[in-house]
Amino acid sequence: MITSPFIRRGRQHLSNIKWKTVNHGYVLQQVRLCHSSDSSMDLTNGSYPVSAVHSRRKYRSSNPPTQLPISQVNHILKSNEYSYRVTDGRSGGSVTGFDSNILPSNSPSEDRRSAATCLQSRGMLFGVFDGHAGSACAQAVSERLFYYIAVSLLPLQTLLDIEEAVENDRPVMPMLQWHKHPNDYVSTDAGKLYFESLRTYWQERIDLQEDTEDENIQTALTNAFKRLDSDISLEAQVHFGDPFSHFTPLRVALSGCTACVAHMDGDNIHLANLGDSRAVLGVQEADGSWSALTLTNDHNAQNPDEMQRVLSEHPNLERKTVVKHDRLLGLLLPFRAFGDIKFKWRSELLNRMSEARPEILSGNEFAKMVPSNYYTPPYLIAEPEVMHHKLRPQDKFLILATDGLWELMHRQTVVQVIGEHLSSLHWQKPVTAVSFTLGQMHRLLQERKSRALSALEDENSATHLIRHALGSDGFGSVEPRRLAKMLSLPKDLARMYRDDITIVVIHFNNPIM
Repeated sequence: MITSPFIRRGRQHLSNIKWKTVNHGYVLQQVRLCHSSDSSMDLTNGSYPVSAVHSRRKYRSSNPPTQLPISQVNHILKSNEYSYRVTDGRSGGSVTGFDSNILPSNSPSEDRRSAATCLQSRGMLFGVFDGHAGSACAQAVSERLFYYIAVSLLPLQTLLDIEEAVENDRPVMPMLQWHKHPNDYVSTDAGKLYFESLRTYWQERIDLQEDTEDENIQTALTNAFKRLDSDISLEAQVHFGDPFSHFTPLRVALSGCTACVAHMDGDNIHLANLGDSRAVLGVQEADGSWSALTLTNDHNAQNPDEMQRVLSEHPNLERKTVVKHDRLLGLLLPFRAFGDIKFKWRSELLNRMSEARPEILSGNEFAKMVPSNYYTPPYLIAEPEVMHHKLRPQDKFLILATDGLWELMHRQTVVQVIGEHLSSLHWQKPVTAVSFTLGQMHRLLQERKSRALSALEDENSATHLIRHALGSDGFGSVEPRRLAKMLSLPKDLARMYRDDITIVVIHFNNPIM
């Protein structure tokens, strides 16, 4: 998630980048990721404001920039791509598979992705997580949230069986089958803490005799989000005075992340969204054309309903300070997020933490723990907005993506690119059990040739979408030089032109026309 307001208003366009030799160097002038298929906190590297980005940045290198060869371009684009095809029908037959990819801008990337099959309940889970102020919160949420959702969905008797197995030190049947790329980082330093918090959650559900048969999936998703965020906060409070905790709970709680999660069960899509990542449905109309249906709402200042919600939760005296420059307290872009205790805890608790562990803020521009005009916390919530959609024959795929994609491409263009890509792949399949005249076969081959040209480079839909997002010529094609320029930007400059991009494309069992 990009920090500077200047950047958020519009990325610099690479067609306006010029290189020139200066003092034997080069100056860049700006003109206008159980079963598996298989960091340090930086509070300045998030959605909080940083020093203004000037209209000119210098980058010195001993060698001039060179055009990346197509092989290297493809290596960069494909290094984090992942595809999975469903063969067991656990999603009720609606999902045939998914493609995902991450292209970092931050180093390391602050985005994360997750996908899993629910083993003791029905359905599949998919999610994208956009971190800010570091990657710690996004990493923790990407590993933990699906377990909280699974516990929220499991019937009471299953929870009793799990608790009995744990209590008697017997093997426990896994809740999830994870679908991970080898590059997807998995933390190990807080596994025991995370398990104990999750166990406490299912123990409370058992004690309260809470059974999912008495609640719907919307409630289960909401409860999972809110409980995980509560545990993140509690873990930080319990451990912030421990000098041997390695700061893990604090890193997670001080950073933050948005989340967009889809639960697929048969023809039912339930989406739980928190922040400004989005879920967009690809719809193929009767005439073969493509249209986009957005299934989530952004939780930021551009959403009038969300803006009104935030203002209504605080006194009128704070009306001018709750949101300043389209940011929460003038600092945070999303109005809903995990973590970010700086916008949730009482000021007394924030000050006590700062006094107990001053070293965690040493040398940081956010040394002042309590924001200005901080009177009636919490200002930030982790309650998701849950939407439901019933799949129709014309619904072909669902795209989950962090805001790094939506800043570069309009939703209609995104769906158009994926739709045409899937159509091209479809046209490359062999034709069987059909009789053609020679003329019909010739016309078919010609159409296949033209349709397949754009799909030759990518089998992964998410990769194909990133290629177009970075290299589009504005007319539906990719301009290789523009794509190569975007991928060759130095790490310290890449953030000025784009954010981390994380995409999951979920394919449905509805044939492409």
